Amino acid sequence: MSDDSVRRLYNVKILIVDDQLHELDTLVHALGAQGARVSVANEPRKGMQLAQVFLPDLILLDVHMPTMDGFATCRLLREMQCCHDVPVIFLTSASNVTDRVNGLTLGGVDYILKPFAVEEVIARILVHVQLAKLAVEHYVPVSHKQVADHPDQIVLQAALRLLKSQLAQLPKLKEIAAKLGTHDKKLSAIFRDNLGMTVFAWVREERLRKAQDLLIRTYMSIEDISAEVGFTSAANFATAYRERFAMTPSAYRKALTES
Repeated sequence: MSDDSVRRLYNVKILIVDDQLHELDTLVHALGAQGARVSVANEPRKGMQLAQVFLPDLILLDVHMPTMDGFATCRLLREMQCCHDVPVIFLTSASNVTDRVNGLTLGGVDYILKPFAVEEVIARILVHVQLAKLAVEHYVPVSHKQVADHPDQIVLQAALRLLKSQLAQLPKLKEIAAKLGTHDKKLSAIFRDNLGMTVFAWVREERLRKAQDLLIRTYMSIEDISAEVGFTSAANFATAYRERFAMTPSAYRKALTES
């Protein structure tokens, strides 16, 4: 590794979240030798807590961990003020295509398989740290004060983002909760305490809100809108819409054209 590379990693803060940290001893030592400040956590929630104190420049994240998988962890990290724009590199033995696509879709900037070459990992870290610096080069923060996110708020925001992206084919509540690193009863309590409604009551409202937006902005048919937002049939959609807005989708669209 060149002296130039050493300077580029000097004082770079790297957070590693992996339940098998002993497998990364060589990498941790090499990063330290390159001038990086390395902090480690052997459990995702500890990693998230540490992130709010350590304020990492980059995160190395495993996928298969016993308490919460790396995909759920990444979802939650993306909702935290301190980590929203921090590059996340998945460093894992999870090698199938679905895992790799999931990692990149969730916002990971890279996906490196174990076993790995230390030199390659460091080279990729350098690239993504430099890209992140370029991205914020002209950004002037409104405030330098870092406010810690409440764990329930992190889960709630991640849940809302996930649900909005899957309205048409909504998973079961247990699957939704698992994707957020929690369980169905806890997720229901978070929605009830923060929004005053159940998860599926919120989903219903969001489906109707999105449907109304599509009625206004597009010429999609009622049947297509119904399918797009996740209703099982156009008839069920019309019934739900009438109950919520006191008119059918067709009547609402007609009123728009006549106004």
